[in-house]
Amino acid sequence: MPVLQWIWCPSSIPLSLLSSVTRICRSGKHCRFDADTRNPSSLSSLSPGSLLQPTAEIHPENSVIGVCKRPHVVMAKESFESGLSWEVRANSRHFHKHNQKKSLLCFGWGRYADNVLRSYKYSPLTFLPLTLFEQFQRAANLYFLLMVVMQCVPVIASVPWYITMIPLFLVLAVRGSKDLIDDMARRRSDSQINSRPCDILISQSFQSAQWKDLCVGDVLRIHRDQVIPADLLLLYSSEPHSLCYVETADIDGETNLKYRQAAGATHSELTSHPVEETLAAFDGVVLFLRNTEVAYGLTIYTGTDTKILKNFGKLRVKTTQTEKVFNFVVIGIVVTLLLTALLLAIGSGVFSSRVTGHSNVLLANGNPVYTGFLAYWSYIILLSPAMPIALYISFELIHTVHSYFIGWDIEMYWQEANRPAQARNTSLNEELGQVEYLLSDKTGTLTQNRLLFRQCFVAGQIYGDASIRAEDVKPMDLSWNPFSCGGLCMSAPSLVEKLRVEQCPLSRQFLTALSLCHTVMTEWKEESPVYQSASPDEETLVGAARELGWVFLSRTRDFMKVSELGVTRQYQLLALLDFTSKRRCMSVLVREPEGGLKLYCKGADIVILERLQKDSPYQEWTERALELFSQACLRTLCVAVRSVPEALWMQWSKTLARSAAMATCDRDAVLEKLYDEMEQEMQLLGVTAIEDRLQEGVPETIALLQQAGLKVWVLTGDKKETAVNIAYSCKLLDPDTRLLEWQELRQILQAPDPGANFFKSRQMELWAIDTKTAGAKTAVVLTGPELAEFDKRPEWGSTFMSVAEQCQSVLCCRVTPGQKADIVTLVRKHTSSVTMAIGDGANDVNMIKTAHVGVGLAGVEGGQAVQSADFALSQFRFLQRLLLIHGRWSYRRISIFLRYFLFKTCSFALVHIWFGFFNGFSAQTLYETWFIAMYTVLYTANPIMCLALFEQDVTAEISLKWPEVYKSGQRQELSSPLIICLTLLHAVYSSFVFFFIPLGVFYNTAFDYQTMSVTVSMAATFTATIEIMLMTRYWTKISIASVGVSLVLYFIVTRMTQSRFLFQRSPSDYFFIGASEKAFIDPVVWLTALLTAWTAVLPSFTAHALCVIQTAHDKHKVHSVSLQPTQLKTNFRRGHVPPPLLLRPLSGSRAWTPHQLRDLHPQHSTAGG
Repeated sequence: MPVLQWIWCPSSIPLSLLSSVTRICRSGKHCRFDADTRNPSSLSSLSPGSLLQPTAEIHPENSVIGVCKRPHVVMAKESFESGLSWEVRANSRHFHKHNQKKSLLCFGWGRYADNVLRSYKYSPLTFLPLTLFEQFQRAANLYFLLMVVMQCVPVIASVPWYITMIPLFLVLAVRGSKDLIDDMARRRSDSQINSRPCDILISQSFQSAQWKDLCVGDVLRIHRDQVIPADLLLLYSSEPHSLCYVETADIDGETNLKYRQAAGATHSELTSHPVEETLAAFDGVVLFLRNTEVAYGLTIYTGTDTKILKNFGKLRVKTTQTEKVFNFVVIGIVVTLLLTALLLAIGSGVFSSRVTGHSNVLLANGNPVYTGFLAYWSYIILLSPAMPIALYISFELIHTVHSYFIGWDIEMYWQEANRPAQARNTSLNEELGQVEYLLSDKTGTLTQNRLLFRQCFVAGQIYGDASIRAEDVKPMDLSWNPFSCGGLCMSAPSLVEKLRVEQCPLSRQFLTALSLCHTVMTEWKEESPVYQSASPDEETLVGAARELGWVFLSRTRDFMKVSELGVTRQYQLLALLDFTSKRRCMSVLVREPEGGLKLYCKGADIVILERLQKDSPYQEWTERALELFSQACLRTLCVAVRSVPEALWMQWSKTLARSAAMATCDRDAVLEKLYDEMEQEMQLLGVTAIEDRLQEGVPETIALLQQAGLKVWVLTGDKKETAVNIAYSCKLLDPDTRLLEWQELRQILQAPDPGANFFKSRQMELWAIDTKTAGAKTAVVLTGPELAEFDKRPEWGSTFMSVAEQCQSVLCCRVTPGQKADIVTLVRKHTSSVTMAIGDGANDVNMIKTAHVGVGLAGVEGGQAVQSADFALSQFRFLQRLLLIHGRWSYRRISIFLRYFLFKTCSFALVHIWFGFFNGFSAQTLYETWFIAMYTVLYTANPIMCLALFEQDVTAEISLKWPEVYKSGQRQELSSPLIICLTLLHAVYSSFVFFFIPLGVFYNTAFDYQTMSVTVSMAATFTATIEIMLMTRYWTKISIASVGVSLVLYFIVTRMTQSRFLFQRSPSDYFFIGASEKAFIDPVVWLTALLTAWTAVLPSFTAHALCVIQTAHDKHKVHSVSLQPTQLKTNFRRGHVPPPLLLRPLSGSRAWTPHQLRDLHPQHSTAGG
């Protein structure tokens, strides 16, 4: 237990700082009191800092008020025995400044962190070394740096050093500039935050200072709506009883206000637990001070020691499936090049040994081994262009532009909240086109989270009718209630009549429970109460009670006021038994004005019904009502009451006080056991039924995603019946879907042969269904306790996934936030599929972070889900366009881009292998050095960039009308290892053609080496251009211009680099003097280059022609659906420049591969295009 030492001094601060007095021992010198800083019901935190609220027990008797200017430290023995060693001295800046954390190089000392926020990485001195260090951690950059170093060694330099150095410098400069711009933005943001003002108690008065000047032990004055700069211990607030209202939306996603209360004592020295990451200690995190004019707090933790920064952790880097395949291919290319260079070096040594045996003319040193050794390194340099250095920077640019396209799409813009879609992680766009598992939260994700009180069950009777739309409910006459605001969507005049004439005491107790059993805060506006709560359900229930005459007026630490049909009654609040996801209920223990003790409890039906008195009346009717409410997709809570004897309360309260004072790790379990002991032998009062409507377009979206091959799983904390009915209403389940529940599933998991075949036979045995529909119309339904069995039997995981893969969907009910993340992990572990998790609340954060792709809905539960997500949307229905349009387009564009880049670089570079057989393996380059430098970054870069940014094989309308085309991404048809290998084989074939056709034409003729070099370079450029033209399906003016400009640049730049003018200025760098001048006007050269290019693209052209012929009929039908070319320019918000992708295509030509049409249903076989 922490010990707080009070040292008496004559100096004191204003009385307003302290909400109560501190007692001094009779000697008048000092005293101490023990504060339990771990009490979960009394402590809280503020972030970037935290608001801490202790309870205290006073030992001495006499009292004064004050805070020492120069406190004397007397550490108590108990503080060390309890393991709590964090020492804080109030208003003692010298002590904490002296012990502040400092560092020099890699050495650090001191204990207390300063309060300066530093999210930037670079300083003027460290930018260059740090950015170079970070960039050379990439294997590709390190590889090319090694090439540059090797090219600086004259004896092995087969090409000049600048051939690799210039592209490498550009890549490093672009990436470094981007990082510097981002870091400067972070530095500006840090400066703005660090310079925010705050009021610090210095000496005897409050002085204005900046956040960065704050240190541990400072006393702060916080005003209304002000952000809290550090972890603070709440001392006092301007509200009665020192209550403080706080908002935590930007931390835990909760938009509703919570209240905290200062302890009845203040102190000069605090000893608490050391800095830790656990947010539960000091219970919670807040960001803004709300509905409280002023509060005072003692700074406990600052800067990097604050709890929120301790919980930031390291950012998990997500890598797409396409990038993983490509990285594997790049490693394969490097290994292959090293082996190829070794074989060529051996050839060089053999050739040298044979030739030098007759004539020592090739090398001054005739040692064949030495010759082969030098040739090995020369060939590594010569073949290095096969590794595309410009690929990575182009990759980042493409990802960034694709992210802008998502944000610009007005079809994903929610006008009601003025919120567009947002790609928060720009490196996962193509992953959106490969998703197979969508794991979704229910409340606030599939539903609107706008709760309406529709029905209730009290004393054996159901009031209200959920079959009537809320808009069509006839309003009741509540004019007798001055607090009514007309927000009740339930018509139950008979209930109102019974309440007013006191015909049904049970109904009156039911509403009393609704008005007392909650943590709602009241703020009065225009003589009317406005409710704020951490739970939307509580706010809805308290609002319904207000409409029916039971108006919650206010609360303090010890009392709650309720107006019951106009009569104000004050209840003494004795205990609040908090709600937890494990307990699934909450209770309040109150003393009624008449003196009796009542425990009011509300919670999940499975919890409450187990704790009722034996032979409780209406229990059978209650279960029937719960079933009816679930069928109507209503969220239910049971409400119960217990009369508590005075003797039981006295005994229980003493045990509670002792348990709450425990400083042990099992205190929470002890408190939970005590709560359970009190929540027994209760009497059922009734059941509430709340409607949470589906969001617009949810059924259509789920149906569309299922047609696209996605398996949609719903993970919710609701009861099983409600979740199942919601699944039916949102078309996740069909009417003929059979539910596989735990009893049958357990038999399958325990079977000796639980494979797919067994599952099918088991289905036939259990349900006698046809094997053709086995699995297709089956859904697994599990609850949280049943999922916990998987922790005990890990071997069930793979079996369960083999079963789930054959099912239509999986519903997981009554699950905790941790179980949601465990389910995602289970799917990722036992399948190679891409997973997506979507949610809107703080309880979905773990699930969102665990999935391959996380989507946060910016709903009413705050921004925590969005802050942790890779993509942010406003409505669930926007997943249609995010996945089926943007995701599919991005996957196709990125895949074609990577394949084309590999083809053009490898086919261009591998020519040197064949050339080696004719130059004695001397590692001589075939090309002009400037062609090597310009080929990738200038001559062939523009067309592929246009394709990677704007390509559309089908329009957006067709993508939504035939979602089956999405399956090509799930099967990785454009980026599988097999496709990549075929691309590389095509590159090898093309390099063979590039060399041997010109060689055959020019062999034993007057054409020289330079003419052949120009011819091969022309053929390589023509081939790369024709290949990109065959790949392009969506032609725009920019696409056509990029092809023309690239070819023109080739001829102009080649003509310049081989001109006499440059040769005269640098003969060693521009030695191809006049080669292109003669070659470009020679018809033999042109015919040879065209023949070579045509032969090189013949495999691609043949495959393309066969594909067009096979899909011509389907293509015609698809295009008959959309006669006009798609113009999405109007689909983007005004004020933003529409991307060029939205230009009208010049040609409506489309081409499909057989794989893209394979999965279309027979009745929809027209889905080509």
